[in-house]
Amino acid sequence: MAEHRTMQRNALLDAARTLLSEGGTQALTFPALAERTGLARSSVYEYFRSRAAVVEALCAEDFPVWAAEVEAAMEQARTAEGRIEAYVRTQLALVGDRRHRAVVAISAGELDAGARERIRAAHGRLVGLVVDSLAALGHDRPRLAAVLLQGVVDAAVRRTELGAAEDPEEIAAAAVAMALRGASG
Repeated sequence: MAEHRTMQRNALLDAARTLLSEGGTQALTFPALAERTGLARSSVYEYFRSRAAVVEALCAEDFPVWAAEVEAAMEQARTAEGRIEAYVRTQLALVGDRRHRAVVAISAGELDAGARERIRAAHGRLVGLVVDSLAALGHDRPRLAAVLLQGVVDAAVRRTELGAAEDPEEIAAAAVAMALRGASG
């Protein structure tokens, strides 16, 4: 019985990822989840009490995987500059991944304070991956620099997702240049 519940929950989360990546937060509804999984709508409520609970479960599962991919790419680099470039480029490469698209599509406004705090903490761990590399480059406030760098990455992600006129590689190159050389780029 527990194995069946786990399989059903995983099917619901997979359907939620698809809905979020295809249509954003407005597409994530319990009737749509029920239709995608073949469950009765009332059965969906047995697994999740609200859309926010689905979103929180997705973040709890997908964010650590995403961060591990970023960390693994950074570990392959030999220099601080290389690790920073890997930090930026890996996040941008994940834009097309359903897990990433689902996390990005999530509106924090519909989450309760506890869920928002858990997501902020996970995001903080991602930002923490690049602090040492920024310190190695001589930043006197590497944590602040890391937070600002993540802002550059987030802007590049949004630009890429919008289907901007620039090629995604051009956006990635500009974000890396901004990360390594600042506005003098």
